[in-house]
Amino acid sequence: MAWDISKVRNIGISAHIDSGKTTTSERILFYCNKIHAIHEVRGKDGVGAVMDNMELERERGITIQSAATQVQWKDYTINLIDTPGHVDFTVEVERSLRVLDGAIMILCAVAGVQSQSITVDRQLKRYHVPRVAFVNKCDRQGANPIRVCNQVRDKLGLNSHMMEIPIGLEDKLEGVVDLVQMKAIYFDGPNGEDLRVTDIPANLVDEANKYREELCDAASMFDDSLMEDIMEKGYNDLDEAKLKAAIRKGTLSEQFVGVFLGSAHVNKGIQPLLDAVRDYLPAPNEVKNVALDLDNNEAEVELESVDNKPCVALGFKLDDGQYGQLTYTRVYQGKIKKGEELYNTRNKKRFKVGRLVRMNSAAMEDINEGCAGDIVALFGVDCASGDTFVNGGVNYSMASMYVPEPVISLSITPKDKQAAMQMSKALNRFTKEDPTFRVHVDPESSETIIRGMGELHLEVYVERMRREYNCEVETGAPQVAYRESIGAKADFNYTHKKQSGGSGQYGRVAGFMEPIEEKDYEFVNSIKGGAIPNEFIPSCDKGFQRAMKEGSLIGAPIVGVRVTINDGQSHPVDSNDNAFQTAAIGAFREGYMKAKPSILEPIMKVQIAAPNEFQGNIFGLINQRRGIIGESTDENGTTVVNAEVPLSEMFGFSTILRSSTQGKGEFTMEFLKYGKVPNTVAEELCKKYQEEKKAGNK
Repeated sequence: MAWDISKVRNIGISAHIDSGKTTTSERILFYCNKIHAIHEVRGKDGVGAVMDNMELERERGITIQSAATQVQWKDYTINLIDTPGHVDFTVEVERSLRVLDGAIMILCAVAGVQSQSITVDRQLKRYHVPRVAFVNKCDRQGANPIRVCNQVRDKLGLNSHMMEIPIGLEDKLEGVVDLVQMKAIYFDGPNGEDLRVTDIPANLVDEANKYREELCDAASMFDDSLMEDIMEKGYNDLDEAKLKAAIRKGTLSEQFVGVFLGSAHVNKGIQPLLDAVRDYLPAPNEVKNVALDLDNNEAEVELESVDNKPCVALGFKLDDGQYGQLTYTRVYQGKIKKGEELYNTRNKKRFKVGRLVRMNSAAMEDINEGCAGDIVALFGVDCASGDTFVNGGVNYSMASMYVPEPVISLSITPKDKQAAMQMSKALNRFTKEDPTFRVHVDPESSETIIRGMGELHLEVYVERMRREYNCEVETGAPQVAYRESIGAKADFNYTHKKQSGGSGQYGRVAGFMEPIEEKDYEFVNSIKGGAIPNEFIPSCDKGFQRAMKEGSLIGAPIVGVRVTINDGQSHPVDSNDNAFQTAAIGAFREGYMKAKPSILEPIMKVQIAAPNEFQGNIFGLINQRRGIIGESTDENGTTVVNAEVPLSEMFGFSTILRSSTQGKGEFTMEFLKYGKVPNTVAEELCKKYQEEKKAGNK
């Protein structure tokens, strides 16, 4: 089949955990004839979902790694990426969104817009990804897609409108009314594969007309001639193609979100959703993609989705499988051909494309070339996540994705020598695959410390070590990633002098530091008249940055400081780079203790849901943990509480919540911000740090 870029869609499915993303992906594969049987996500039937190819994913019934597959729908090619909903795996979502052109945002018909839906929406907005919404689980008790559509408008600030209305709800869900065609669609056959299109049932005609009018009014904002048609002819005799074109225009400009509905689990509503992907989401050549020209001061260059230009591709995800490292790559411009040479602009190495494959979750097929707009995978390329590959003499780099800082750490110790070897292999692979997973060795205790986005995140990696590498490790208690900061402006004036026969060291640095919010660190040079020679200014900056790595209170990194130098002194013989670095470190420490230093801790946004009768218990649990309750809502017999709670108080929370709610409560949490630690806790932390220091010095 010839490659027609206008008939390609690179889409992702993103949503709150347990909204049914993977189930929807399974149905998409089924209706596109990619798989010939439907399996349950939680793997109860012994098979599990195709897109969850990791044993761990099937057991837990959650998606950990984003999987990619390609399907054909009618005569369109859809590259589909299933992303995790769990906030601990947020980087998987980030890296997928970075390369997608459009997204399906799935919402639960009962729970509506949940905390993670808000996070996903923020990510989609950050990368300017147009989306359609799909309200899933309309067969569940308490389902109300219209309410969910209004929530999307109110909570996410999106211009959302119903594209369909349900025929029956909960266990009476029969089909949907398409408000563009004004037809009823039923899903017959054992797996809903036979579509039956009929007239709208008489009892739904008025409701259908009401929502169609709202839809047409919203679409007419993007097309003046459609507005004129409505004024002349009314809503019934409109040109369907014109209406679709207006909705598409609104969707692509991120000014409109069409809401579709159904239930993936009972096989209803998926085919119209695939039509919506075809009709309303962008082709690769309709999306603006820019790269930075490294040979021209990182000037922005707009990439064109054509085959006859130099190749520019982004390796957005690494997967170390049984056959070696696999690099998922999105081709933005030009072609990747098997056997040709590409250049990695980050590590400045050339490599040959040995094997080129197309991924269908865990299965793969060999191909000879990947065209502009395609998503392919390369074998055996030594690279990191987010590297740019080019040829044809250009030296471009794609802007990398946003990687959040880890908030939790855990010490791990291998049980024996064999396990130690396997552990280093596993850690090497995981850090390459996942930029939010960090490893370092503590210089004092010589322990291996792993850092990540949450308890589950680290738990999954420890479990993967055990399963995939047969590596047994013992884990220490989880540690929180504290930070230090300052609360006031303070001056410093520090002289570093050292005389030891021959040339000595001399440097004086004076200025002030003050708190800032928007950045972790800023350096301002206000030196006049060469009090510190220009060549030593970078040395001062280096020294300050070194000093910020470890605060004086508990040895945590320091954030939110602007350092300004306005005076100093040098010596014609004894001043050098080292002297000024040391002087800057001394100056920083002098000023820091005067600047009202404080300890900051990660504050998590926590959402707890449980039946109404446990509302008091939930409030009690939050209050015990120094939490601040934001809002609480009661819907359909379920209380949903949003709160801000320090991470240090949340360890082991899932067990406590289960026992307090008879196993019916569930929660999600994600990093929100750093907040000041109360004085009593700060004193404890300082005391503990001093004791550890003493013990280490003995």
